Amino acid sequence: MVELFARLGDVYRVFVPARGSYTYVIHHPDDVKRVLVSNHRNYTKGIGLDRVRILLGKGIMTSEGELWKRQRYMMQPFFHRRLITEFAGIIAAANERCLARWETLARQGGALNLTDEMSELTLEIVLRAIFGRDLDRLSRQLGANPFEVVSREPARDLQFAYRFRSLTKIVAQLIARRRAESEEHFDYLAMLMGARDKDSGAPMGERELIDEVMTLIVAGHETTASGLNWTWYLLSRHPAAEARLHAEIDATPELAAPGLAQMEALGYTRQVVNEALRLYPPGWLLSRRTIEADVLGGYPVPPGTNVLLPLYLLHRHPGFWKDPEAFWPERFAPEHDAERPRFAYMPFAAGPRHCIGETFALYEMLMHLYKVARRYRLTWVPDKPLQLEAQINLRTRFPLHMRLERR
Repeated sequence: MVELFARLGDVYRVFVPARGSYTYVIHHPDDVKRVLVSNHRNYTKGIGLDRVRILLGKGIMTSEGELWKRQRYMMQPFFHRRLITEFAGIIAAANERCLARWETLARQGGALNLTDEMSELTLEIVLRAIFGRDLDRLSRQLGANPFEVVSREPARDLQFAYRFRSLTKIVAQLIARRRAESEEHFDYLAMLMGARDKDSGAPMGERELIDEVMTLIVAGHETTASGLNWTWYLLSRHPAAEARLHAEIDATPELAAPGLAQMEALGYTRQVVNEALRLYPPGWLLSRRTIEADVLGGYPVPPGTNVLLPLYLLHRHPGFWKDPEAFWPERFAPEHDAERPRFAYMPFAAGPRHCIGETFALYEMLMHLYKVARRYRLTWVPDKPLQLEAQINLRTRFPLHMRLERR
């Protein structure tokens, strides 16, 4: 796709014999805006959705039409800034446990498997945000965290999908237990169970509840883990940016569980995160399908046509980014905002179906950097070549290993 974009430009199509039709690939921000925002009603989710639906059922990521509208309306308030800040203690405590493990490793001088660590950290955070104190109860009852398969099994094949979907039985039992009790909880499961349809006042059905829980687990874990994995890699390769990030964090008060606004005040750290998500957007490819005919880039697109939006290439478009392959966080400083179109950068997608958990994910990433960079410098150990694995998420093909240096 990199080669085709360089050769063919902003719009091209590829004939797919298995489907007997063309797939269109677009890269220009104007066309991206048309598909996701201004003409979004003419598009449904596209190719690849079936694979994801096997994993997540009809959760908010995969559902369409009235079901999606109903679920999105009920869930949107759960991701309000005020509510997200209430999870500060969970995010902070998970990072402190992570740092305690790293302290032992740092004393021993060993290399850290950063990719696995980021996966385990973000999985713990999302599970505690969803299940609250029931997570520890489940782990004690079953002898281990039943959701560990999500971080321990890197493959995303049918075998993984079967194992993951088998966890729905545990979620169903937990829902039944909560309904039978009067105990109060503050977590996303409690919010989902308490949500009501705006018209009928009806709660979510059992299957809808379970599918939304499973969606939050996967969507809230893998993308954030990948984003942090790439962020640490880029910092380790760019000492000047790393030093500036350390200086900004060192200059701020050390708080046990800083709030969302306090993390967003870390201007340069936010620029680092934005730049990492520009170069390596975890959700690197969006797919849509036309309902009626449309025109993209001046070319007619027939109804029922798959349209691909490769964010990886949009974020590196030489027409909208100066030195697009370079890691330069300062490009996200306020004075540079006017230099590019709004839809040249959108790691969390855009329009009505933009990622509902964007603010939570950024909060999680910023707090992790705030906690860790104050204590450690991470240096990449290039034991294997850096290769991309561009599947559902953009990951490193091999785990990244880092050497910890106490600051």
